[in-house]
Amino acid sequence: MKIDLHCHTCYSSDALSSPYNVIKEALKKGLDGIAITDHDTTSGWNDAIIAAKELNAILILGEEIKSSKGDILGLFLQEEIKMKGYSPEEVIKEIHRQGGVAIIPHPFYKPGGFKDDIKKYNVDGIEVFNAKRPISGPDKKAFDFARQNNLIMTAGSDCHNAGACGYAYVECGAKDLNEFKEKLVKKQVKIHGKKAPLFYAFTPLLKKLQKKEA
Repeated sequence: MKIDLHCHTCYSSDALSSPYNVIKEALKKGLDGIAITDHDTTSGWNDAIIAAKELNAILILGEEIKSSKGDILGLFLQEEIKMKGYSPEEVIKEIHRQGGVAIIPHPFYKPGGFKDDIKKYNVDGIEVFNAKRPISGPDKKAFDFARQNNLIMTAGSDCHNAGACGYAYVECGAKDLNEFKEKLVKKQVKIHGKKAPLFYAFTPLLKKLQKKEA
């Protein structure tokens, strides 16, 4: 099973594509599905659930929450976490209350990295490959940090445009989503990825320009 664990749709304020098109692109690239992780919202969940059923794809319900120290991915969530600006402790506690997995995305990138010592917090893992960011040094640092601190390693495209989906993903031999989650938590997954074409990194800017024109 191959899953892109960091995907944004048009329900994020800085992304363009529908959940259907993001999932379709993931399947086109040979993946089995995605995690939908829009910024501080789960408004796209219903459309994503419908699209995943229609396309026979795997879907993980998630959200990227902006805490007071940086972004935190909540994976396998049950409901929206309305805690933008809250402390990492509070956000992580709520993710765990829902039975979710708390991941720090792009932890060592600047800008957009985590602004505190990750070891202070009860996170489950960190993203060790981000396909959107063009340089690899912060990914290598994240990989080494995760290995040294026995953290879950994840990978994702961080796509804000459907075409960028699927450039990074995690893989394991799971038969279903429950087994995938179990193997992820047990750190029994493989990381795959390559950097997406650089022009995809400008999608948030394009979305901002579209808003100004509207």
